[in-house]
Amino acid sequence: MAKDFLEMMEFRHACKIFDESKRVSDEDMRYILEAGRLSPSSFGQEGWKFLVVRGKELKEALKPLCWNQVQLTTCSFLVVILAAIENLKPQSGVVRKRFERRDLPKERIEAYIQRYSSHLKDVLSSDEKLYCWSARQTYIALANMMNAAASIDIDSCAIEGLEKEKVEVLLGIDTKKWQLSVICTFGYRVKEPPQKVRLGFDEVVEFVD
Repeated sequence: MAKDFLEMMEFRHACKIFDESKRVSDEDMRYILEAGRLSPSSFGQEGWKFLVVRGKELKEALKPLCWNQVQLTTCSFLVVILAAIENLKPQSGVVRKRFERRDLPKERIEAYIQRYSSHLKDVLSSDEKLYCWSARQTYIALANMMNAAASIDIDSCAIEGLEKEKVEVLLGIDTKKWQLSVICTFGYRVKEPPQKVRLGFDEVVEFVD
């Protein structure tokens, strides 16, 4: 039974060590990945790719490149989230294909591409700027996968402490096409986490109407 959304948010925490005796089922893993796939993205371009790692050997190889964090080797599976580079460039042809999925008149599609290219002129000026824009969007998919996992009592932990270039080399990633954004581990907690600590509502919310 799926949790109430705020109950789910209370359940979710950054799980630092997972129970190695418990494995996430293929059905539940797909549910989590679907939450990432269905996430919103700017201009509907879906500038991400998810590499799923389940094997012990590759987890062990990744661990020293991720500050030796134990989550890497105790999790049931992890997802390496890549940010698109080449696919988000208008000249790649992929941008056009993504717009054409909407079954719009040709002139509307051309208008969308023009708006895309014009609005993102500075962003598209270098791979570095494009990566910054693309990577930000991957965090929408990341959050949705973590929340989807929490809704079915599966724990997670986002991993940003890593050596980006070395992970990309290990995984054979063509960085002209994709670059590493973040890694997320999934599994089941060993023990209950401490009470969640957050700033108060009035400290983070301000009404300005």
